[in-house]
Amino acid sequence: MFKTIAFVFAVSLLLVGCSPKKVTEDSISSTNSFSRVEMSETMETKGSISMDELSGELIEAVEGNDLVTVKEIIAIQPDAINQTNSQGESPLLIATHNNSLEIAKVLIDAKADVNQQDQIQDSPFLYAGAEGKTEILAYMLEHGQPDQSIVNRYGGNALIPAAEKGHLANVKLLLEDGRLDINHQNNFGYTALIEAVALRDGSQVYLEIVQELLKYNADKTLRDHSGRTAEDCAKELGYDRILQELQK
Repeated sequence: MFKTIAFVFAVSLLLVGCSPKKVTEDSISSTNSFSRVEMSETMETKGSISMDELSGELIEAVEGNDLVTVKEIIAIQPDAINQTNSQGESPLLIATHNNSLEIAKVLIDAKADVNQQDQIQDSPFLYAGAEGKTEILAYMLEHGQPDQSIVNRYGGNALIPAAEKGHLANVKLLLEDGRLDINHQNNFGYTALIEAVALRDGSQVYLEIVQELLKYNADKTLRDHSGRTAEDCAKELGYDRILQELQK
């Protein structure tokens, strides 16, 4: 915001007919007392602020968890909401990374794109599902428009990494929502069911994830690219409790 303050300060000098030599501490204090909204409105009026500048300020505010400034910038220039940084990360993706729930809600309510992918194919929706950002995921499902056809860099939907990483609450949310393909296979042929068995330790949380997936009729007969089903993996790894569930 330093450039913004400096510009407004310079404009105020011209308007009152002052030279820099006549500036007092009181005038500087008065300038600094402007709200961010007033400063941004002044710059917008003078035509001296670009979309990129507002976008940069929005990303900076999100990174700093500055909810007030996020709201102000969106109110001034809503078109800045889906601009990105050098990694292709949108403000909503950054908020999701940081698990900044209130900022994420504001951005989603302002129609931020929950499907916008960065350079490594993460989107806010995919990342929230994969990384256990349960409250943000729930808000996206209720108030956003997740595109279930969009996949991550491994070809998976939101459910597969949620199952693989043990995010039971996210698995339940996604299954209850019912819009994704429970039997989607990623680039390795893994479904959520196979991945929850083959890549993990067979502990209690994975038993419960398997139970949830089976409750919603996950297909036990699908095979990965090596030809293994979830049952085959459970046998190979000695996961007896999971195997019992799969054989019911």
